[in-house]
Amino acid sequence: MPDALSGRLLRSCAVGSPDRLADIYPSVREVLALAAVREGAPVVRAGESALGRAVRWTHAAEVADVARLLKGGELLLTTGVLLPADDIGLADYVRGLAEAGVTGVLVEVGRRFDRLPDSMVDTAEEHGLVLVELAHEVRFAAVTEAVHARIVDAQLAELRASDEVHAAFTELTVEGAAPTEIVRQVARMAGRPVVLENLAHQVLAIDAAGEDLSIVLDGWEDRSRAVRVHGRTAYDAGSGWLLTTVGARGQDWGRLVLVTESAPTVRDSMLLERGAATVALSRLVERDRESLERQSHRTLLTGIIAGSVALTETTARAQALGVPLEGRALVSVLLRLNRGPTGPALETQERLRDFAETVSAAVRDTRGVALVGGVDDATVGVLLSLPPREDVDKALERLSAALTKRAASGRVVVAADDWVMAVGSIVSSVRDVRRAFLEAAQVADAAPSGDDGVARPYYRLTDVRLRGLLHLLRDDDRLQTFVERELGPLLAHDAKHSSDLVGVLRTYLTAGRNKSAAADAARMSRPSFYERLHRIERVLSVDLGSVESCLSLHVALLGLDALRR
Repeated sequence: MPDALSGRLLRSCAVGSPDRLADIYPSVREVLALAAVREGAPVVRAGESALGRAVRWTHAAEVADVARLLKGGELLLTTGVLLPADDIGLADYVRGLAEAGVTGVLVEVGRRFDRLPDSMVDTAEEHGLVLVELAHEVRFAAVTEAVHARIVDAQLAELRASDEVHAAFTELTVEGAAPTEIVRQVARMAGRPVVLENLAHQVLAIDAAGEDLSIVLDGWEDRSRAVRVHGRTAYDAGSGWLLTTVGARGQDWGRLVLVTESAPTVRDSMLLERGAATVALSRLVERDRESLERQSHRTLLTGIIAGSVALTETTARAQALGVPLEGRALVSVLLRLNRGPTGPALETQERLRDFAETVSAAVRDTRGVALVGGVDDATVGVLLSLPPREDVDKALERLSAALTKRAASGRVVVAADDWVMAVGSIVSSVRDVRRAFLEAAQVADAAPSGDDGVARPYYRLTDVRLRGLLHLLRDDDRLQTFVERELGPLLAHDAKHSSDLVGVLRTYLTAGRNKSAAADAARMSRPSFYERLHRIERVLSVDLGSVESCLSLHVALLGLDALRR
């Protein structure tokens, strides 16, 4: 067997336990069933529980110190003619083979032994080494040939499967397939559900492989939080999940999960890892398939928001797109989708592209002039350029009405109440547009949660306070660290015990630390509610009677809401 071929396959078996070598190599039980071995009337004298172990190679040897020459996984064939004469030496011989990782030993009796000595049998049983007695003469060369042929055939089949996986995912990469398509391909080839999640344990894409989607996703976040594995690819027997980390350029951003009822095969691991690599590459090279106009608008808008485009360049490029910015009233507007679709989150990308085109059409309906384009995965940005004396509020109301009308006519892929219009400060200089968009982003993040029940065509900065600030900072590592430090133990407790102590804490703080009012709001008896508060104090090691502690926890809860958005 070529060393390169063996090396490739052994490396692919690195995930999980050594017993997974049996995914490729035949087991001792299968070797004993070969015709060449059956001629010897094999009898298992020891190690029957280890018959499922994989045979990596066969080796015929008579010398007593052969163990030092072996690498592990071999099935040893011998007549025993040169083995030690005493029981102690025979026991040491068997012990040495076991320590070398030998899978099993087939001993042909009749030349040296009439039957295998008890010292060999007892030692083999003690160390879990399969010891087989061959009552009749066996052609060792025939056994070796049969076993090696089976091993090579299995390895070639595995390599063919590897080539099939390689070809499938290379084609997806070349075609620029979306992550949803890649996940679908992994599920199809594995025949089991596959889920792509981010580091917040939110599902980005899923293919249930014909199973009930609601069952696969039931309590996903809590279940996923409870699954922690070591290494980039690993199998968690408790959940029945095979997981691999998704990321590129040294930055991990998610996990790809294969939901399986049994221990995964080497092919499963290879398939999942290749899928994860393709998803990571897709994220790096995928670009929204927008119209050229939307691409141009989006590029300029994102450049303005990021502050990466010079002021003179911004004005010139906008003018070239037919949107004058000098001597105008500039209104920064963000239209944020506030309800995700029923399917995977990545499907919102296509929906957002369609929504951006619809917003642009609504601007034309009002005879307005604006830059319009998607600025993130859930937001369409609009930079309205109005004459200095035009009534801004009326212009915004017209835009909101035009969008609502298009939604009612079925010409938009989202419902009329499925977005929030957030407006930043009205400015007259391009240099202030970025600040206005940041204000609008703060409003867009917080306005749906802070809705007072009155239908509004748009929201301004005065409608949000601390909640908006935390939403603005949700991508900051320091906020994420703060939330995990404050609430991590409680989230883990809820995930482990299927409880809702986080909800109890939220109710208590929302009620202004009024225990009686909070118990009534939670529809719980006061003793039961108080007991849960004491449990929260124990889990978090805090005093809920402390104003500072409660303030910190309240901010962390608002931060958690921002992160889960």
